[in-house]
Parts: sequence; structure tokens; C-alpha cells
Amino acid sequence: MNGSEQRASVLREREPHQHHRVTYIELFFDLVFVFAITQISHTLLAHFTAIGVLQVTMLMLAVWWVWIFTSWITNWLDPEKTSVRVMLFGLMIAGLVLSTSIPKAFESRGLAFALAFVAMQVGRSVYFIVIVPKSETAHRHNFMRIATWMAVSGVFWIAGGLADPTSRIGLWLVALAIEYAGPVLRFPTPGLGATRMQDWDVEGGHMAERAALFIIIALGESIVVTGATFSEAVWTGPTIAAFLVALVGSIAMWWVYFHIGAEAGAERITHTEDTGRLARSAYTYLHLPIVAGIVVSAVGDEMLLAHPGGHVGAKEILSMIGGPLIYLVGTILFKHTIRGHLQLSHLIGIGLLLALIPFASLLTPLMLSAASTIILLIVAAWEAISLGSVGSQSEDATSA
Repeated sequence: MNGSEQRASVLREREPHQHHRVTYIELFFDLVFVFAITQISHTLLAHFTAIGVLQVTMLMLAVWWVWIFTSWITNWLDPEKTSVRVMLFGLMIAGLVLSTSIPKAFESRGLAFALAFVAMQVGRSVYFIVIVPKSETAHRHNFMRIATWMAVSGVFWIAGGLADPTSRIGLWLVALAIEYAGPVLRFPTPGLGATRMQDWDVEGGHMAERAALFIIIALGESIVVTGATFSEAVWTGPTIAAFLVALVGSIAMWWVYFHIGAEAGAERITHTEDTGRLARSAYTYLHLPIVAGIVVSAVGDEMLLAHPGGHVGAKEILSMIGGPLIYLVGTILFKHTIRGHLQLSHLIGIGLLLALIPFASLLTPLMLSAASTIILLIVAAWEAISLGSVGSQSEDATSA
């Protein structure tokens, strides 16, 4: 086998409307992001101010982006090949540097965070260009465009890492704007033009499974936080009740996403002819608020377990109501791309959470968290009963 054939062999072999299962190396790679999500939630809890929320939001955007771009590339490349595994190991090392830098990314470790991020984004794209043979023109040009955009944003990432904390925010916001605008604009590049949507053909089932596993990562982190905090607390009646409410809240979030939505999404993207467009909207962009909602809710759970009978202030409202609210907004938009309409069950849940805000300060954290959890359970039960009653994977817009 010549060198060109060896490089060609790193691409996945595909069959129409079929998908490969997620590999062990991909799951191993995800472990770095279990740690990253934990770092983000702890950083938000420690810096729950206006500027702190902005900074953590920026870090969350960066972490999600580097993970989802890796999921795209392993959708095209075969992770069972040694060279692809070595690439993923390299990304894991950089990802661990990225994750450990999160708590001080806007302090002393800004440059470390920036260098790790740029190394992952640019290095991954350059690897693809080098390893894939020249005969794969569309793929190579696609990643030439991506590498160019990542290099431009990298200038702002590194400049921000070298700048003072105040200037760092502005520079990194520019970098994030470039990163997130790229897929929407299809990475137009001088001399190469923009990528055609046909060139983003992906193995839909694999993409859906990867995104679902990241939701599991976020939910798992939430449960870890709940368990760790409860293990260190004094076990009183209110504390035990708070533990149960937090755990049921995580279960309700799992139910809202996985009971029907995740499988319906996988089925839809597997059998669509426009997998790239659906993967870009439903999984690249719209899964971000779902993950963010879980992270914010985990912060609320930690506050709940610390002071179940305490006072409800702005932080408790933002986390205990805001987390589920962001989550439901994300799931309703995701399911809208799959089913074509906004689900009444989710709209009612969003409305109930908004209606809860004016009364939140009159409640204890335990009461407020319980109310939010009950709303999530109502949404989950409504969707499950409605879809079960019609015996299909499509929900009637007026009944669910």
C-alpha cells in the first residue's frame, strides 16, 4: 500500500443510512471534558457576579466549540486508526491544559488557556489537511478554510492571553465571534470561496450519539456535584430533602432529552439527505444551551445543598430557575429542528418557570428548587404521555 492509500484509509467507510458506534478512544477523549465541565461549574459558583457570568459564559463557549469540532473531525476520520488515535491523544493533552487553566483563565493562566485552545483548533485542522490524500479535494479545501479561520481567531486568543484581564475580555469576544460565525458563513476564504453544504455530509447517527454523550457528561457532572456536596453536609431533614430534589431534577432533565428527543433526533439526521445542515443547526449550535442549562442547574444544586432553608436571592433565582429555563429553551429549539414545530409541553414549562420568578424571593432554596423540578417533571410526563398515546415519534403541536 502506498502512502496515499495509507492516508486514505484514515477516512471512515460509510454505508447509506447507517452509522458507526462511538469508539472507546472517543469516550476516553471525553474524559478531559468531564473535568472541563466540572471546572466551569465550580468557577461559576466562585465568581457568580455579572462579570463572572460573562467570563464563564465565554469559557463555556470555548470548551463546547473545541469539543464539537473534534466530534465533526472524528465523524470523517476513523478513530480506530493509529494516527487518528495519536492525534486524539495530543488533543487530550492540550485539552487537559485548557481545563486546568479555566479557574484562572482571566487571571494568571490566560495565555495557557489561549495557547491550548489554538493548538487544538488549528492543529486538528492541519492534521486533517496533511493526513488526507490530495484526491479528497473537497475535504481538504474544507479544512484549509477552517484552518484559516481558526488561525485568524487564534491571533485574538493569544493576544488576549497576553493582555490585561479587562482587554482580554474584548479580544476573546472577537475570537469567539470569529469561531462561531465560521460555520454559519461556511468559512469563506480568499482563493477557496465558501464551503458547500454538500461537503459537510456527515454520518448523522454518529453525530447524534456524540452530542447525546456530551449531555450525559454534563448530567454526570451535576450528579457528582450533588453527591460530593451531600457527602460533606450534615444529614438533616432539609439536607436530605434537598439531595433528593437535586437528584430528581437531574433525572427529569435526562427524561426530557433522552426519553424521546434524542432517539428522534438520531433517526431524523440518519435518514435526511442534508445531514450537514442539520448537524450544524441541531447539534453544533442548539446543543450548547442544553449543556449550559445543566451546568447552571448544577450550580443551583450546590447552593441548594449548602443552604436548603436559607434566603433566595438573585444567584439562587438565576441558577435554580435560569438553569432549567435555559435547558428547556435549548431542548425546544433542538426538537423544533427535528419535528418542525414548537412543542406545547415545553412552551408551558418555559411559561411556568417565568411565572415562578416573581414569587421566588418568598420561597426557601428548597421550595424554589422543588418547584423548578416539578415543572421539569410535568414537561417530561406531558411529552411521554402525549407521544405514548399516539404511538409515534412525532408530537401533535396542539396536544404536546
